[in-house]
Amino acid sequence: MTELLFRDDSYAREATATVVAATPEGIVLDRTIFYATAGGQPGDSGILRWAGGEAAVAEARKGATPDEVRHLVADGAALPAPGTPVELALDWERRYRHMRMHTALHLLCVAVTGDVTGGQIGAERSRLDFNLPGDALDAAAITARLNELVAAALPIGTEWITDEEMAARPELVRTMSVKPPSGFGRVRLVRIGDAAHPVDLQPCGGTHVRSTAEIGPLAIAKIENKGKQNRRVVLTFAGEA
Repeated sequence: MTELLFRDDSYAREATATVVAATPEGIVLDRTIFYATAGGQPGDSGILRWAGGEAAVAEARKGATPDEVRHLVADGAALPAPGTPVELALDWERRYRHMRMHTALHLLCVAVTGDVTGGQIGAERSRLDFNLPGDALDAAAITARLNELVAAALPIGTEWITDEEMAARPELVRTMSVKPPSGFGRVRLVRIGDAAHPVDLQPCGGTHVRSTAEIGPLAIAKIENKGKQNRRVVLTFAGEA
């Protein structure tokens, strides 16, 4: 089990940890700031350093358990021995873009009604697929709503509820293709807006910014029909479409 430091502080760029295991399948640490690929968000990249060596991390992925993170390094790279203290450093620019994009997709769930059937987060552009009828979506109206929410500088926070509370509130789940993890006793929710009257509240284990203002202006790159009732909305940062 890896202590997931990003759950409490997604802005931590550096940290120290101890090697638990190191194999060609990845380096496992007792704690990490590296987000492992999940929920459409790519795993973090960066570097690990220790006395006498270092290794570039190409990607972080989940291991044998949901809370185990494997830090993948290049084939043939030197591996630190178990018990070795290491310093962790993220590719912060890439991670921060993912944080802004991931939060923007939560806003897209506010701007577009309909259940989400799939999605993908990228540093340059991201997408959500919605289960919607054939009526055309209005890109201009969606863009205006997104940027209204960004300009409002809404606070973003997290809270935890029990598995039983989650089961009693199925309306919180927007994603049809990915269900929140259960069986671990609690589920993490990401909240956008005032705690008493949030504009969005849904299960999510990803990393997010502290305020919608940090996202910056957004633009709809395109809207595509991907089936009888599947509409794909592709999102970018304004000026980068």
